[in-house]
Amino acid sequence: MHSLKVLNRETLKLENNLLSQRLLPWAELNAPFEGSWCVINAHTSSSLHAHHEYEIFIALKGNAFILSENNKTAFNAGDIVHFPPNLQHSVINESDEPFEMYSIWWDEEMTKKFAQRHMTNVAGSHNE
Repeated sequence: MHSLKVLNRETLKLENNLLSQRLLPWAELNAPFEGSWCVINAHTSSSLHAHHEYEIFIALKGNAFILSENNKTAFNAGDIVHFPPNLQHSVINESDEPFEMYSIWWDEEMTKKFAQRHMTNVAGSHNE
């Protein structure tokens, strides 16, 4: 049986100066990552930030730029960018339309917790 999490554009929350809906928590999904749908409105940018997690952005709709290490790189629908831990980055939308992307991040702790939950679920299913 599949499970569906619906995007609710009316309740997107402001985070890192962009609008987003987090993937987790989602009771049906045991994953070694976290993620969020993100919208960068026209003529705005996400906050320049860095963190300890690995991260990828998947550009879904529109055209923007990635700012990282003082380099500005085109980031267009269909593109994927990877950021290693502690690398400052931002998405800049200079266009007249919203830019939409998906962000996925992970670290060693998330991976360990995923493995523990998975083993517990497997062990539990064998006891039924």
